[in-house]
Amino acid sequence: MDHDDDLIRELRLYSRTLEDLKLRIERIEKHLELEAAPADVRPVQNPENASIISRSSGLDNTESDLELRIGLYWFGRVGVVALVIGLVFLLLQPFSSQHPVLSSAGGFVIAGGVILLSRFLKHSFTLLSGYLLGGGLIILFVSTLHLHYFSAQPFLGGSFAETLLLLIAVGFSLIVSIRRKSSYLAAISLSMGFAVALMSGQLYLFFAVSLIMAALTSFIAAKYHWVGLLIYGMVVTYLAQLEWFFNNPAFGNTLELREIPYGAMFLLLLLTAIFSLSLLLRNKDGNEGVDVNLSAFLNLTFGYGLFIFLSLLKFQDHLLSLHLTASLVFLLLAIVFWLKQNSRFRTFVYAMTGYTALSVAIVAGTGTPTSFVLLCWQSLLVVSTAVLFRSKYIVIANFVIFTIVFIAYLALAGSINITSLSFGVVAILSARILNWQQSRLDLKTDMLRSAYLVAAFFIFPYALYHIVPGDYVGLSWLGVAIVYYIISVLLKNVKYRWMALLTFLMTAFYLIIIGTTRLGPTFRIISFLILGIALLVISFLYAKMRMKSGTKDTR
Repeated sequence: MDHDDDLIRELRLYSRTLEDLKLRIERIEKHLELEAAPADVRPVQNPENASIISRSSGLDNTESDLELRIGLYWFGRVGVVALVIGLVFLLLQPFSSQHPVLSSAGGFVIAGGVILLSRFLKHSFTLLSGYLLGGGLIILFVSTLHLHYFSAQPFLGGSFAETLLLLIAVGFSLIVSIRRKSSYLAAISLSMGFAVALMSGQLYLFFAVSLIMAALTSFIAAKYHWVGLLIYGMVVTYLAQLEWFFNNPAFGNTLELREIPYGAMFLLLLLTAIFSLSLLLRNKDGNEGVDVNLSAFLNLTFGYGLFIFLSLLKFQDHLLSLHLTASLVFLLLAIVFWLKQNSRFRTFVYAMTGYTALSVAIVAGTGTPTSFVLLCWQSLLVVSTAVLFRSKYIVIANFVIFTIVFIAYLALAGSINITSLSFGVVAILSARILNWQQSRLDLKTDMLRSAYLVAAFFIFPYALYHIVPGDYVGLSWLGVAIVYYIISVLLKNVKYRWMALLTFLMTAFYLIIIGTTRLGPTFRIISFLILGIALLVISFLYAKMRMKSGTKDTR
């Protein structure tokens, strides 16, 4: 309980103050050569508060601390839970000679008594008061529930009136939880609200209550900085959606995926956006706390995870529009998190989720191998976004995804064509962007840029080997090497010069092994002549460079 934590903190402060005063008095007595007060006239500590004070000051031993936890915390919690369970079973017990409304009326009386008792004990026994208040609210909810459910002859025959009364009980519980500033009571109210929505069996009522409860949870969690309530609210909200979509099996229905309206998918996106808004309101300073980052991660994991799961099962024909919309929502949220909070982690997870949704849309809207090529160019877009967000994490994740996409392309494309060169071009352009914005991305080494260049070094020869006729493979590789040299001269970058050198060596080995045995006489002569001329020209250029040894390459 929040009040109990405040009590412990206050006692800890008082204890430390007393210890400081004690030390100061002892120093004064020693300085004035006065005798200390006898032990029998010193103030006696209140035995009721001894364990609490010693626990807060850290002077007590482990045994008394454990005793306090068991006696004060766990016995109180377990006792209230046992009492509430017993009263609930009593209220739900069918009595043949008793009118159905009497059980509910008795429950209302008991609930009122427990709530009043909680109010009476509010200041003297804060911890126990909170538990009793929660138990009273649960008894009130169950008593209202009994007016229509769990009875052979219900007092309220129609579900509308019952649902309305239950929502009033939930609203009362929320008001009480806010007045008491208790996340524990707010969590109970949230659970009761979703129970009402699920039991109603009405589609639009369920969606409306889901939105209202999610909005209230987000607002309350942001206002009082209850990150635990926010996480609990996310879990309960998304589990309620899953329960509804699978036909409410917890309420005795057959486990099956019910017919889902198209608009329900946008409801999931709206719920995710609502919880994201809570993170924006709660953490205006952009603090990268573990609790806030965990909330963002869970929100996207549950929200988009459920979204993609349902869309793949029920809306295969609408995957393009659904995931394009999801991508737009998450990328906009990533931009907002960056502009409002300058948050690296939350910007990263929202941006990558947005690009994941965009990838699904691309795959759904195009077939292989076109989708792989588009995913390849999307990689370049992600790198550009990483520069905007100053996120090296996006760059690292993007390189891993780029590699996976290329491997999947090789395995599933069936044939290699000219579009395969897109992977090499994107790798070169990505390396240039990283080199251009290295300081903005706070990259300490050239590892990522070098990784992209290594990828390009292998992609171009591999793709050309499959694209061009066998007689032209060596010539095409020579062309790539010459392009690398031109780039190295224009950019004054030694990395491209090394790529050119290695490509020339690879071409020479290829022509020596393959050219002498498989190429026709004409292409064999042309290939070796061009290779020889190119190597001589390069040797001449290196000799000239050595003569001008004062020239330095810059990166």
